[in-house]
Amino acid sequence: MAVPSWLERLRAAGKTALVQDGKRKIHYLFEDGKEMAEEYDIKTGLLISRKWREKNTLGGTGKWQVEVGEPTSPLLGALESELITESSSNPIFMRKDTLSSFQWRIRNLPYPKEVYSVSVEEEQRCCVIRTTNKKYYKKFSIPDLDRYHLPLDAAALSFTHANNTLIITYQKPKEILAAEEQLQKELKKIKAANSGDGDCKTQ
Repeated sequence: MAVPSWLERLRAAGKTALVQDGKRKIHYLFEDGKEMAEEYDIKTGLLISRKWREKNTLGGTGKWQVEVGEPTSPLLGALESELITESSSNPIFMRKDTLSSFQWRIRNLPYPKEVYSVSVEEEQRCCVIRTTNKKYYKKFSIPDLDRYHLPLDAAALSFTHANNTLIITYQKPKEILAAEEQLQKELKKIKAANSGDGDCKTQ
């Protein structure tokens, strides 16, 4: 059974923890040099953000790639920012999980709910959003299922639309719920520095 392999990688990674502003921040350093930074709500244990960073081809530190949480806006130079600004009306795609499900929100989609369809492409291991008016198309994967080698289940997928936002929900499989529960127990054992005791690598 492949489920423990990702948990084993997490256990083997170097970890530092910081408690700050009601959040537990965990920084992982994997044996291949990749870094992962996570933030959890201390009271609920809910994952607020997860981002990844790896060395670039020259061995320097790459940029953080956001997997869960608010997308980071690219920092452009002063001149570039005057010339290139992303339209505030463009759709904004972000993942924001709940304790029992993976959830994605796409803001700035004004069309009514009946325009959208969300489906699972099992062979490509991704979900696809389509609109009948051909105004929006998006493919996205669920890295958590890939890491645990679990199949995509169309029955776990649902969506709703409100306030110009399309909300897509995928119920977490029991294997992931069990693994997350186990991981939370282990993370609580890490001695966390408080924000006054110095900084953490996740900053």
